[in-house]
Amino acid sequence: MKPAFKSAFASVRALPLFCLLLLTGCEQLGIEDPAKLAAAKEAEGKAIGSACRNAMRAIEDCYTLNPKAQKAAVFNGWKEMDEYMRENKLEGVAPVVPRTPIVKPGAEPEEESKPKAKGGDGADDKAEGKASKPKAAH
Repeated sequence: MKPAFKSAFASVRALPLFCLLLLTGCEQLGIEDPAKLAAAKEAEGKAIGSACRNAMRAIEDCYTLNPKAQKAAVFNGWKEMDEYMRENKLEGVAPVVPRTPIVKPGAEPEEESKPKAKGGDGADDKAEGKASKPKAAH
């Protein structure tokens, strides 16, 4: 064989190795692997569901508070945490963030959720105060 043929053959063998080396750096270029992305979303959904169950939230509240999370993953996490807490007789932790009613656009809020005016005549406050005070026995 001629030396030029040997060097051409060596470069042809090196080409697949070079391509393989370039492809291993795809994650560094910002190209995300779909399988890893799906696994991360699944894990995140399960974590959200577990946290909701531990915070004594209903699964429906969990779905409402996390609309972008996968519902199946949230449910699986909620269910697994529920089983774990029942088996180990654990109590949930009361949520710190208060639950706020969700009002759909165009719908009027309920009477109970409207804030009361601080000023005014105070007649309503006096009437409520008289009705709620217990009478002392003489």
